[in-house]
Amino acid sequence: MLDHGGRLRAAAQRYDIPLADWLDLSTGIAPYGWPLPTVADSAWHRLPEVGDGLEAAACDYYGVTTLLPVAGSQAAIQTLPRLRRVGRRVGIVSPAYAEHAEAWRREGHLVTELSEGAVERSLDRLDILLVVNPNNPTGRLIERERLLDWHARLAARGGWLLVDEAFMDCAPEHSLAADSQRPGLIVLRSFGKFFGMAGIRLGFVLAEADLLERLTGLLGPWSVSGPARAVGRALLSDLEGQRRQRERLLADSLRLALLLSAYRMAPAGGTALFQLVAHFQAVGLHGYFARRGILLRLFAETRCLRFGLPGDEIGWQRLEQALMDMPV
Repeated sequence: MLDHGGRLRAAAQRYDIPLADWLDLSTGIAPYGWPLPTVADSAWHRLPEVGDGLEAAACDYYGVTTLLPVAGSQAAIQTLPRLRRVGRRVGIVSPAYAEHAEAWRREGHLVTELSEGAVERSLDRLDILLVVNPNNPTGRLIERERLLDWHARLAARGGWLLVDEAFMDCAPEHSLAADSQRPGLIVLRSFGKFFGMAGIRLGFVLAEADLLERLTGLLGPWSVSGPARAVGRALLSDLEGQRRQRERLLADSLRLALLLSAYRMAPAGGTALFQLVAHFQAVGLHGYFARRGILLRLFAETRCLRFGLPGDEIGWQRLEQALMDMPV
C-alpha cells in the first residue's frame, strides 16, 4: 500500500496523542460540507439501480451527456489500465498522485514519469499520457489548449489522454469535462474532495460511451451503493450549496496561503483545498507539527509539506500558534 494523507489513527498511535485531539490537515479534502440529506429507507434495503437521477444530476454538474459513477475515482484508477493490452507505453506528468503509476505498472505497462517540459519530446513514443490537473501535490494547472493538443496527437494513433481532475471543482473553467466525449480522452472527477464527503466513496469517469461500457463490464453491477447514490444526487443538484462551498474554499485557501507566508512558509503552489510548502527542513517540521497534534502530508523526497484547510476557527488559531512557535 502506498503512503497517503489521512492516516490519523497511525499518527495517534505513533505520537501517543488521543485521536480526538488531532487537527488533521494531511488531506486535500474539504473539512466542511453539507448537512446530510435524508436517505430513504429503500436506499439501504434495496440493491442500487440506475435511473434514480444520479447520472442526470452529475451530467448537469459536469456539463456532459454520458458518464459513469464509480466507488471513488480510485476504483477507476485501478481498473482503467486493464482496458489496454499489456505493455503499453505510459507517460505520467510527475510529481503526481502515486496511485496512477502504481496501477499501470501493476497491470504490466511500461511507465515513465515525465516533467511537464519533457512531454513534447516524448509524446510521439507514448500510448497513454496521464496528467493530474490541477496537480496533486503542486497545484500546477496545465492550460486546456495544451492538453487538447496533446490529446489530438495521441488520439490520431489510438492513444489516450487521461486527465485526473480531482481538484478541479473550484476552477471549472479549466476542465476538459465538456470535451470528454472525444475518442481517447478520459476525465476523472472526485466527489468527496469538494463536497467534503470522502467517506462516501463516489467519483465519476467522463469519456465516450463505448469506453464507459467496457469499464462497466470490468467493475460489475452495484459498484456504487444506494446511499452514496442518494447523497450524490442531492448534493450535485444543490446549486446554491455548491456556490457557498466554492466561495468558502477559495477564501480559506487564500487565508491559508497568507498565514503561511506570514511565518516564512510561502507556498510553492496550491489549490482551493491545500497549499504546498517547500522547505529544507520539511521532515523535521512534519515531526514538529505532529508532536503538537497537527498532521500534515510529508513529501520527503521533494522536501515539501502539504497543508490542508482547518475546518473551524479553533483549528485556524491552533495552526497559527504552531507556526508562531516554530523552531526555524
